Amino acid sequence: MVESFKIDSARARLVFDSRGDATIEVELKSGKTTARVAAPAGKSRGKREVEYYPDNNAAEAVSVFNSVVSKRLAGRDPADQRGIDELLTEIDGTGRFEKIGGNAAYATSVAASVLAARLMEKQPYEHIASLSGQKPQIPMPLGNVLGGGSHAGEGAPDIQEVLVFPAAVDEPLEAVKAVVAVHKALGSLLTKRVPGFTKGRGDEGAYSPNMTNEEALAAVKETIEHVSDELGIQLRMGIDMAASSLYSEADKQYNHKRSGKTLDRRGQIEYVGKLIEEYGLRYVEDPLQEDDMQGFAELRKSYGGTTLICGDDLLVTRAELVKEAGKIGAVNAMIIKPNQVGTLTATIEAAREATSYGIAKIVSHRSGETCDGVLAHIAVGLGANLIKAGIMGGERIAKANELLRIWESSRGSLGLSRLA
Repeated sequence: MVESFKIDSARARLVFDSRGDATIEVELKSGKTTARVAAPAGKSRGKREVEYYPDNNAAEAVSVFNSVVSKRLAGRDPADQRGIDELLTEIDGTGRFEKIGGNAAYATSVAASVLAARLMEKQPYEHIASLSGQKPQIPMPLGNVLGGGSHAGEGAPDIQEVLVFPAAVDEPLEAVKAVVAVHKALGSLLTKRVPGFTKGRGDEGAYSPNMTNEEALAAVKETIEHVSDELGIQLRMGIDMAASSLYSEADKQYNHKRSGKTLDRRGQIEYVGKLIEEYGLRYVEDPLQEDDMQGFAELRKSYGGTTLICGDDLLVTRAELVKEAGKIGAVNAMIIKPNQVGTLTATIEAAREATSYGIAKIVSHRSGETCDGVLAHIAVGLGANLIKAGIMGGERIAKANELLRIWESSRGSLGLSRLA
């Protein structure tokens, strides 16, 4: 006989994310067991994401939750993930969580999974793996070490993120140490190389120096070569171009303001290809604007054998878009951000589509984060290849530390992701 549980009470409160912006935290209780999850928020958002809050107001989402949603959750079984998520969708009724807010839906959905896991005396990742049908594994950390674009100020590179990740290690502790070592070594290099550099950082803890794209890539490449030799760990480099934030719909051009480049579609594809070749990039996220799936396919055809061509704004964690991309070979990697779609069920459906098309899964934080470590459990439970959660800052390192706890609790029984 399957044991059933019930939610005794549900409440939401206003808390703050790493940018100091208001966000929503949802707390669910069953007997003496409690689960609470706070929602993150992204600055660079795909236009097909759900709405974060009604009227763009976190306080309004809290009010709607406490007056409407909480009553409907009372008595529901938190282990019935699909039922909980369908209820949230039904209460909202807009298809994009415009009424209750996608962040309220996300926090509720994930809190239900955490509560169910605790009631069943399981780790959250174990419960999520049972829901997803994916083989759990420890993902490699994908860390943002140098940033520009919408995450940084004037003078920083046009590329939003320059990222590093280990190709293979024996234990996740080695992987975390390696990306931390790159961040520290890069800070020292930039201090010597950039006049007046004060080790200023952007939203995700990455350094934001006054540099061109090429100068930034050269600095990171030099750093990872040094750290790789020093630690004996093979490190790879990648970028998040966040091309939608560079793209002007009016004139169909990519405007690289810092670099003084204005590129058409063909020019953007050629520019990204040049960067892949010159700097040995093994990961390229959102190289083109979010409506150009054919352009992604063209780039992947040329470079997808050795480089992960990854869709974020292109796919926004929607299963139907992952399927469309999979059919034409547009990507061989995808970003998974649960609050882009609002529920864990929808996130799982997108992950399943990725697996069916052989698309690597990268579970990702947002630029405005909280100190919750639950993203690590989602990544492990979905069998992610990489976890993109930053490196420095309490809200970033919380995810890395939770990975280490998961590894310890599994007594090494979980496999580690391996990337060439």
